[in-house]
Amino acid sequence: MAGNLRISGLASGMDIDKMVSDLMKAERVPLDKLKQKKQLLEWQRDDYRAMNTLLQGLDDYLFSNITLQSSMLKKTVSSSNEAAVTATASSSAANVATTIQVDRVATSAVWLSDEAVRVDKASFSVAADTTLTINVTNGDGSTKQATITVKQGTTLDGLIAQLNNNADLGVSAFYDEKTGRISIMKKETGAQASLVLADQTTADFFAQKLGFTGAAAGQDLTGKTAGQDAQVTINGLTTTRSSNTFTINGVTYTVKGTGTAMVSVSTDVDAMVNAIKGFVDKYNEVIDKINAELKEERYRDYPPLTDEQKEAMTEKQVELWEEKARSGMLRSDSILSSALSQMRMNLYTKVEGANIPSGFSQLTQLGITTSSNYLDGGKLIIDETKLREKIKENPEAVYQLFNQDSTNQAEKGIARRLRDTIKATIGKIEQKAGKTIWTNQQFAIGRDLIQINDQIDRFQDRLKQIEDRYYRQFTAMEEAIQRANQQSMYLMNAFGGGTQG
Repeated sequence: MAGNLRISGLASGMDIDKMVSDLMKAERVPLDKLKQKKQLLEWQRDDYRAMNTLLQGLDDYLFSNITLQSSMLKKTVSSSNEAAVTATASSSAANVATTIQVDRVATSAVWLSDEAVRVDKASFSVAADTTLTINVTNGDGSTKQATITVKQGTTLDGLIAQLNNNADLGVSAFYDEKTGRISIMKKETGAQASLVLADQTTADFFAQKLGFTGAAAGQDLTGKTAGQDAQVTINGLTTTRSSNTFTINGVTYTVKGTGTAMVSVSTDVDAMVNAIKGFVDKYNEVIDKINAELKEERYRDYPPLTDEQKEAMTEKQVELWEEKARSGMLRSDSILSSALSQMRMNLYTKVEGANIPSGFSQLTQLGITTSSNYLDGGKLIIDETKLREKIKENPEAVYQLFNQDSTNQAEKGIARRLRDTIKATIGKIEQKAGKTIWTNQQFAIGRDLIQINDQIDRFQDRLKQIEDRYYRQFTAMEEAIQRANQQSMYLMNAFGGGTQG
C-alpha cells in the first residue's frame, strides 16, 4: 500500500477524518496562541505608527505656521490711493507709514515696422534657413544675446511665435492684418531697452521680410518708441525705477498711475492669532488622542479570534469582539507617557535670553493656560483678548517666545523645544515599531514578528507530521481490523464447509 494512502473507516466503520480533525484541534492550540500573539504585535505596531503620524502632523504645523516668519509675522498693507500705488510687505518689513508720489509710470519700448511698407502674410515665406542674432538690452540695463533660427518655409505666424517664445529676446510681437504692420514690444519696462541687430543677415531679414526699413547691422531696430523709467518721490526723495514694481525695505510697491498715496504697513494680528489658535487646537488634539491611548482599557478576556472562530460568528460579532481585542495596545506606554510629560515642560518652562523682553517669556503671559479640568488631560485654553493685546504690543517678542534658537535649552523657544521632543519621540517609536518603508529586521516589534513567524512555520511542519502520524496509526488499525475480518470470514467458511461434508 502506498505510504500516503489513507484508509478512512472502511473496516471499522468509524469517521476517521472527524476523529483526526478533533485530535488536531487540541494539537493546534499552541499554534493559535502564536498567531494571536502575532496579531497583537501587529496591532501594537500599527497603533504606534498612528501615534507617529499624529506627532508628525503637529511637527508639520509648527514648522509651516509657527516657525516660518512668513507665516507667523505676516503684514497687512493699506494704500490711501490704490489707483496710484498698491503694496505688499514681507515679514521683515517695519511697521511704518510712507508717502509716495508717482510722477511717471514705467513703460516698455516698442518697435513698429514702416507704415509705408505692408507685409503680406499670404505671400510671406523664408527661402532658406536663416539665423537671426540680436543683442538685447533690457529696460534695467542688463544684457543678453538672443539667437533665433528661422527654418526654410516658416510662415509669418510661425516667425511671430518664435519671437514671442524666445526668453532671451523677451518681447511680445504681433502682426496686424489690417495695416500689414508688425509691432514688437519689450516685455520689461524701462528706459534702457534696445534690440541691436548683430549682423547684416539679421538687419536684411528685418528690413526686407518684416518691413523695418533702414534696419542696419550694429544699430537698434528702427521704428522705436523708447521706454521710460518710473519716477517716484518717497518721503521727499525722488528716485527712478525701470519697473513699476520694486521693493524697498521689505515693502514691494506697484505703481499704477500718477498721484500721491500714503502706504501703511502693520502687523497682521489676525494671522498671528489664527496661527497660534491653530497650534493650540493641534496640540490639544494630539494630547487628547495620546491620553486616550494611554488610558484605553485592555480586555485580556478578548484575545484575537482564530479563523475558525471568525467563521462561526457574524460580521458584526467579529467587529465588536475585535474592537475589544485590540483595545489598550498602548495602555500606560512609557514612550508616550514620557513624551506628554516632556511636552508639558516644553510649554511651561520659562524662555530666557536677550530677545525675550519682560512679559513675554511664558505662554501664560500671552493668555494661554492649562484647563483647570483634570479630565482634559492638560489641554490648553486661550484668552483671545489677552493674546491680541500682547501681539499688538510686541509681535516680534511673541514670535521669539516660540522660535528663539539657541544651543542652551533654557533659551530655546517653545516651538523649537516641542519639535525637539517630537523628533526624539518619533525616533523612539520608530525603533520600537518601525515605519512602512522599513523591513522587520530594523525595529524591535518587527524582529519579534520574525521570530514568531519562524515558530509558526516550524509548528505547522510539526502539525503536519502529527496529522500524518495519526492517519498512519488509524490506517494500521484499519488494516489490522480488515485482516481480522478476513481471517474470521476464512474460519467461518472453513467450518461451514466441514459441517456440510
